[in-house]
Amino acid sequence: MKLPSGQQPPTLPTQPAPQTSGPASTTEAGRESVTTSARQLLDQLQLSNRESALARVAEIINRQGGGSTDVLLDLRGKPLLVQAAVGKTELAPGDWVKVMRAGNELQLMGKLAPAPEAGIARALAQRLPWQQTLDAGLAKLMGTLTQGLKQDPLPGQLPSSSEARPLPEAARQTIEQLVARLPSGTSLTPGSGSQDTTPQQVRQWLSESGLFAESRLARTPDSQLPDLKLALGRVITALLAQQGSSPEHFNRLTPIATPELMQAPLQFPQPLATPQARAEGEAPSAGQMLRLLAGMLNRITVNQLHSQVLTTRGGGDAAGPAPASALMIDLPWLTPQNEPRLAQVRIEQYVEDKESERESPTTATAEWRLSLSMDLDEAGPLHFDVALRQQSVSARVWAEKQTTLRQVNQELPALRQSLTELGLDVTDLDCRRGTPQSSVTRLEHRLVDTRA
Repeated sequence: MKLPSGQQPPTLPTQPAPQTSGPASTTEAGRESVTTSARQLLDQLQLSNRESALARVAEIINRQGGGSTDVLLDLRGKPLLVQAAVGKTELAPGDWVKVMRAGNELQLMGKLAPAPEAGIARALAQRLPWQQTLDAGLAKLMGTLTQGLKQDPLPGQLPSSSEARPLPEAARQTIEQLVARLPSGTSLTPGSGSQDTTPQQVRQWLSESGLFAESRLARTPDSQLPDLKLALGRVITALLAQQGSSPEHFNRLTPIATPELMQAPLQFPQPLATPQARAEGEAPSAGQMLRLLAGMLNRITVNQLHSQVLTTRGGGDAAGPAPASALMIDLPWLTPQNEPRLAQVRIEQYVEDKESERESPTTATAEWRLSLSMDLDEAGPLHFDVALRQQSVSARVWAEKQTTLRQVNQELPALRQSLTELGLDVTDLDCRRGTPQSSVTRLEHRLVDTRA
């Protein structure tokens, strides 16, 4: 790879730079100028002789004649235009290559294979801007049970001129079944944690949250399998059938997104908005509901991909150890007034390093960490952090309201007693006012650009 003369690293070139190889009559001074320019350019990039580095292919500029190709690289955050004879190596924008400085030239050492999480991260990036919160979406979905849906207006027709019609029977049944299986504020009573049925009930809620939809469907091929994501898909199918539209029509729709989810798209748990009572307004159109459902599906899919990226890469926060596995779950539930709310659940597993396992393989243990965030009408925002390692457990509760903080502190002795009765050693248990710092996943810019 030769470096054309005259380029400046901070500025992206707008056209291919001239060939380094001049005519036969090139003067010695001209050749020295080109050599000096290339050397200075590599020195500015702080790339010493025989040193290798990774570069991203930003653009391929094919020549109309000759055997070389102009390639625009992103090397150490700066653009670098090179003339490359790539031979049989197929390069495309976005590829990563390993280069080595050899004097005043760069040698192409090879192209890096795509990282295993690259495809997952690309799918994640495509959906990040188009997420709809599940509690707000469910509130509107439940409203259609009584309001119905309007037909999409014809060209030149006002949206308010069409009358609302009842939901298709298949959509109505699916929504009613979905709502009936959601957790409610009265599902678990104080002290019920020691009952045998409680763990099974919680396991069912998490299983049907939509996070495991595809794997559950693969194990049990049932079109009516109770699952939030699959149920939303059945509602979409019924609405499309009523309109006489195809799945391709749905894929072309622009999802309705919740702007707050883009403030920190890879933060989980997300700051929860203050719950508001569901207002009876104008019935939405079928097209609006399909776009809303698309945003809800994207939210569940983002949580699936986010969990998979963290598990694949073994990384979340930059500071501290990385979890071996992670799950991010949005779990909708209903208040006694039948209004949807959201519980955000983050489950992580941390394992001992391999060195410790080699020294004592029989005592290798894992630590499980659970984070639960909720916003209750009277108590306000609450956040629970629980860590379990063998039989030792620690927990911290965060509350924003002073009255809630006081009430939680009064209940801590009873919580300690309940955990002790389960055979756990309670090492730490306290309550603090405020909100903990949420975990934010930081992915390399080459995988996910959250500004997209």
